[in-house]
Amino acid sequence: MDQCNRPNATEELRSLFSLEEKVVAITGAGGELCGAIARTLGSLGVRVAVVDRSEPAAESTTSDIRAAGGDSLALATDVLSTRELEDARDRIIARWGRCDALINGAGGNRPEGTTDVLYANEARREAGSSPNGAGETASDEARSFFELKESGFRSTLDLNLLGTVLPSQIIGKAVRDSGGGTILNIASMTALNPLTKVVAYSAAKSGVASLTKWLAVHLSKSNIRVNALAPGFFLTEQLRFLHIDSDTGEYTPRAKTILAHTPLGRYGMPDDLLGATVWLLSDSASFVTGSIVTIDGGFSVATI
Repeated sequence: MDQCNRPNATEELRSLFSLEEKVVAITGAGGELCGAIARTLGSLGVRVAVVDRSEPAAESTTSDIRAAGGDSLALATDVLSTRELEDARDRIIARWGRCDALINGAGGNRPEGTTDVLYANEARREAGSSPNGAGETASDEARSFFELKESGFRSTLDLNLLGTVLPSQIIGKAVRDSGGGTILNIASMTALNPLTKVVAYSAAKSGVASLTKWLAVHLSKSNIRVNALAPGFFLTEQLRFLHIDSDTGEYTPRAKTILAHTPLGRYGMPDDLLGATVWLLSDSASFVTGSIVTIDGGFSVATI
């Protein structure tokens, strides 16, 4: 009999993709993207630990999961605080006795780690120091790489990179002690193809991609698979300041360029991350580790 037509083939597939009663901790789960992931996993029978710096945001996601019949725990936690992460881990174990997976979703771009111009010499001209001495009106808003403050760069780097390292150490240890499981990092398409202006974010997410591959090897004998999603342009609130004109509400020139170079012709939606997330967390991906799965509508492979 053809394997695909075996009477139990459907049940085997369901079993491979099943996450029923798994315990999954998700950092940044009070946000748009990881909040959508948390709610979906909750609907699939996952016991979801909603980890977010904002207590109201964590409680909101948790309430939604419980209202839909799921099991969830809200944990107001700063991913840059080892003490708070240890407390979150201990509460997960106290509640469910184990942790099967960690999704590192806390992060995001910050304006203070972003340049205002594409090329450094544009900032000089806007600030009134053009090579020909034309004396344009001075503007403190025109930042090139040379004008970025250490604090702005560091805060973006810490949130995205260190905010992945620390949960992987602290909550990841609980995954190991539970017999193994999965760590799924949220990197970014810009980790593979650095984008203009978002210099700190690109550098940080490149670090997340590298960390993912390193941990995949380091934790392989601990029965932990480590992979990452690399989302492209998802129009979240964090992205709007670069893509939507605050005065007109229209797409900025940058946004129009991005959409023109995205083969699928649109921004990503939270639901676009769900299939890959379930796959990488489930036994159907039991031979997948160290992979960076790009979800960007084809932007990173467009040649136009």
